[in-house]
Amino acid sequence: MTNLPIVIDNSYTGQLSPDSAPQRRTLDGATITKMSVGPMDNNTYLVVCSATGKSVLIDAANEAEKIVALIEQEAPVFDSIVTTHQHGDHWLALKDVHAATQVPTAAHPLDAGVLPVTPDVLLGDGDTVTVGNLALDVIHLSGHTPGSIALALTEPSGQVHIFTGDSLFPGGVGKTPDPEKFTSLLDDVETKLFGRYDDTAIVYPGHGKDTTLGVERPHLPEWRARGW
Repeated sequence: MTNLPIVIDNSYTGQLSPDSAPQRRTLDGATITKMSVGPMDNNTYLVVCSATGKSVLIDAANEAEKIVALIEQEAPVFDSIVTTHQHGDHWLALKDVHAATQVPTAAHPLDAGVLPVTPDVLLGDGDTVTVGNLALDVIHLSGHTPGSIALALTEPSGQVHIFTGDSLFPGGVGKTPDPEKFTSLLDDVETKLFGRYDDTAIVYPGHGKDTTLGVERPHLPEWRARGW
């Protein structure tokens, strides 16, 4: 019995649900396919280099069979899996997806010990994840978890795409366990994201819809004042 092909929606909006078809955005030299998985509406992202077919999965969050089917259909050369942070809803499918694909996995060392698959590559602030001709910059954002990271892909045009895990969402930064960690996360987000990239940068969070730095930037003082 042959599995039916996964229908991909090429009318990218960045807003979907577990019942929605995955959405694909075509960039200069790459594609981003966003799929919602699991009961917590986790986003998993497949980034493919158009020139080489090499690809990376960002967060094997849930529904391993669904993720593997997406990889088999959309990733000509599947290269690696990056986990943005240690919370279980972002790696529930990691063990099974890794078993099915046998590609290297990567995460920040401060979160690596919790993961069900020991990372082959430890990622630090300023490192680069190379995917064919693509380079994704690693940005350490401490606070939601000790080793939370974001990945930033810059097109030749200068357009930036930032995969933020649970560190930045529409309307605020991710949840933190105490005021000290909130300050750490907001400081990192403000300095390393808003301080580095312009308002056109697109934010791809770990749950829910996309946003841009320009939409969120005016609210930074409000977030700091409210403390979450």
